[in-house]
Amino acid sequence: MNFKRSITLLSCLFSFVLFAQIEEVKLDKLVQETLTTFDVPGISVGILKDGEIVYAKGHGVRSLTNKKDMNENTLVGVASNSKGFTCFALAMLIDEGKLHWDDKVRKYIPEFQLYDSWATEHFTVRDLVTHRSGLGLGTGDLMFFPEGSDFTIQDIIDNQKHIKPQSKFRTDFRYNNNMFIIAGEVLKRVSGLTWEEFIETKIMKPVGMVNSKASYNRVTDRSNIIDAHTRTEGKVIQIPHDWSETANAAGGIMSNVPDMLTWAKFLMNDAVTLGGERLLSKAQFHELWQLQTPLKVRPGDWYGSNFRGYGLGWFVTDVKGGHKQVYHTGGLLGTVTQFTMIPDLDLAIVVLTNQMNGSAFNTITNTIKDAYLGYEDRGWLKNYGERNARYIQYNDSIKVAVYNQIDKMKTSNALPKPSQIVGTYTDAWFGDVTISHDGSVYTIKSKRSSTLYGELLPYNATTYVAKWNNRSYDADVFVKFTFDKDGKAQSATMEYIAPITDFSFDFGDLELIKTN
Repeated sequence: MNFKRSITLLSCLFSFVLFAQIEEVKLDKLVQETLTTFDVPGISVGILKDGEIVYAKGHGVRSLTNKKDMNENTLVGVASNSKGFTCFALAMLIDEGKLHWDDKVRKYIPEFQLYDSWATEHFTVRDLVTHRSGLGLGTGDLMFFPEGSDFTIQDIIDNQKHIKPQSKFRTDFRYNNNMFIIAGEVLKRVSGLTWEEFIETKIMKPVGMVNSKASYNRVTDRSNIIDAHTRTEGKVIQIPHDWSETANAAGGIMSNVPDMLTWAKFLMNDAVTLGGERLLSKAQFHELWQLQTPLKVRPGDWYGSNFRGYGLGWFVTDVKGGHKQVYHTGGLLGTVTQFTMIPDLDLAIVVLTNQMNGSAFNTITNTIKDAYLGYEDRGWLKNYGERNARYIQYNDSIKVAVYNQIDKMKTSNALPKPSQIVGTYTDAWFGDVTISHDGSVYTIKSKRSSTLYGELLPYNATTYVAKWNNRSYDADVFVKFTFDKDGKAQSATMEYIAPITDFSFDFGDLELIKTN
């Protein structure tokens, strides 16, 4: 054996033994410090190594309301980590000869239509699940986000023809949930089962994910489930669960650490269950983790990565010396999660949280990953903690400046009169947004998304701010009016006030035309 290689192998072995036998205490401490640093009420963490669970614990509380402990069995919405299940399910249908990745979507959904006619005719099932549609980041998400709208899956399908693309079809990566929702409808029409039924009976049950459900509403035992939390007005608060059932194929699954590690073990065992049943052919399983849409590797990448991109429901990259990493993250209002596998090390890491702060799961995942890859302590907690504090300070400063300007403008004589802006504004896919005035206060309200309503406040002579009544959204936006020669508003667009706004609040994609 090459001497240098033998030293490397011994070093890796020592790193694993050290972690498994000693570092549990340090990991406990890291998670506790992560809770405090990022103001997260609860986090559960799991590690699978060489087919065995070497760590599975919860820390903190599952809810600020009931103060019950978070543990490894606490159910959490894994959000977009559901996308890997959707693609696995489609691949199963391909094995059955009922579907092909490069089938045209219109073969199964004849009414499917995009803004661009050429893209409509050439759009494939593969295109649905690889974020290369040309539609913008999160475009169309307001049809299911936040919960409380009356849009159906059929509405989401029908409205695609009104949504303008932001890039050319198949030219770049732009994350889009609507396409995964439509992929779930393809699954339903081909299999005869709802997406939820298929995921639970064809995947979760044989894999052994005994506590998981395909959606929040299918969880019957809620004795050990998180509440969602978010930072708003400078304080972390508990908020209601928020996820529309129409979007389950994009992010609906509820799971916990043991079940997600069972999923990881199954995947890293070449899609063979504990009972020896192969659920997917080797060819189709191999296809899932192949790059479909490339992404740039950042200069000075922390893990020396040479490539990065999106496969079929998974991000794929290489880390330190060519280890292939397959991973995804997920986010709901009040919850973020991370799922990471390095198959050639037989390593999986699961981090589930009940607060919207990705720096928390990155801190934990990267620290664990570094231990197995042989890196020295790189101070992820300190680095992410400082970065997070600066980011929050930056966003808060923007909001303070905007609302200071609003206070100055409230008595300005330069403001338009109510008769100039009051009325109904209609977007082709989102529907009506009404602006009313009761003699002293302006109100803005979406007709189809019932929770999106609030006060409209003056910012300057042509721009107002929509301050949503639900402050947990942290999604206030500028509303910019255009006026005709007589000073009457003709249209309006929206723009985030602060970059911390979740991209699924895609107000910037609306083109509101005044209709009365």
